[in-house]
Amino acid sequence: MSPSPIGLPITGPGAPKWRLARFLKAVVAPVLLAVYRTRLVGAENVPRDGGYILAGNHVSYLDPALLWAAAPRGTHFLAKQELFGNPLLRWALSRVFALPISRGTADRAAIGRATELLVHGEPVGIFPEGTRQLPGAPADQPAEAHAGVAFIAMRAGVPVVPVGISGTERALPKGAIFPRFPRVTVRYGEPIRPDEFTEGGRRERTKAMTDEIMRRIAAARASAEKE
Repeated sequence: MSPSPIGLPITGPGAPKWRLARFLKAVVAPVLLAVYRTRLVGAENVPRDGGYILAGNHVSYLDPALLWAAAPRGTHFLAKQELFGNPLLRWALSRVFALPISRGTADRAAIGRATELLVHGEPVGIFPEGTRQLPGAPADQPAEAHAGVAFIAMRAGVPVVPVGISGTERALPKGAIFPRFPRVTVRYGEPIRPDEFTEGGRRERTKAMTDEIMRRIAAARASAEKE
């Protein structure tokens, strides 16, 4: 029985073949994007090489799948640990670049795996809010967030690309049983770099970067709603 590919790189020496992920990315992802008539805006803001973090707003179960499908490069997404408790989901998630994380805790193992992948040039996707947010909040108002994204970005020395996703709240809202198919827009903002934050100690720099990440995500989402 082959070892689980959780936490292994997508490319380079020692990387798995990622057959399931590559099949989904090549065949299923374009269909998913087409079904929701997904409009991608600002893709030029996503670095073509090297590690970076995609940080997006989260209002629907569809957000991780859609952002995974839309990402220009294969991307490791952090997924809640509970999903890996199901043997079938664990098998599937571990083969589509996903990494488990325990929400509400300082999961050092997840932070370490994400940091290592970023340092080696792998993209990582994180939803800073930690869980889906209830609908109704103004799109242009920054949501509350955990500091993990900024902490990991500073630790790895990589930029954060803020992502605003609009439409998924109507496609697969919290509590919905059957999906709907409105148009979805994914807008990538300009990268936010850790070296832009130099005032104060580590805690102050991390908070300042977190605040800026959430402000930019809110701005990207508000712009996406107008696209």
